[in-house]
Amino acid sequence: MTTTRQHPEETDRGDVVDLLLAQHGRIEELFRAVRGSSGRAKQEAFEELTHLLSIHETAEEEIVHPAARTSIDAGDEVVQARLAEEHDAKELLAGLMKLDVQTPEFDAELDRLRIAVYEHAKREERYEFMQLRAAHPPERLVRMAGALRAAEKIAPTRPHPGVESATKNLLLGPPTALVDRVRDAVRDAMRD
Repeated sequence: MTTTRQHPEETDRGDVVDLLLAQHGRIEELFRAVRGSSGRAKQEAFEELTHLLSIHETAEEEIVHPAARTSIDAGDEVVQARLAEEHDAKELLAGLMKLDVQTPEFDAELDRLRIAVYEHAKREERYEFMQLRAAHPPERLVRMAGALRAAEKIAPTRPHPGVESATKNLLLGPPTALVDRVRDAVRDAMRD
């Protein structure tokens, strides 16, 4: 993954590739934060990681992959491979959400997820993002960044394996996102 200190909300300028690379950097930071903390801080870092991974993948599936499928070399094959990786990562993340963050099993599974996400991000950056940047004019890539941000605002905040297509995300995403966000609010309210 490309390491960066920018948070996704700090990349209001720039194109979709800049935004995605910044998010990859933030995801990497959150993996380190989860691994390097304990107790409530670990739980909160994991919840932030879960949220970012979930909205990031959904937005990619709605905005980035459809554009890549039709505009980059071997687009269909590249996107299908990324979707399979995203499905596997969602399965790992969903399993992690069932575990207590203080158990050794959690840390072992977190490491499995981290490696899967890291490898996935490297492949996206190499085979998809750079080709996408070369295939589209800068103004289109900037518009895609705006579309990505909009998609993230209504994306589910938890992993939903099996929903890895733009069509499924557009049909199932908004009601699923509503349920996820209510669950998040209840969880947060019960914490204090």
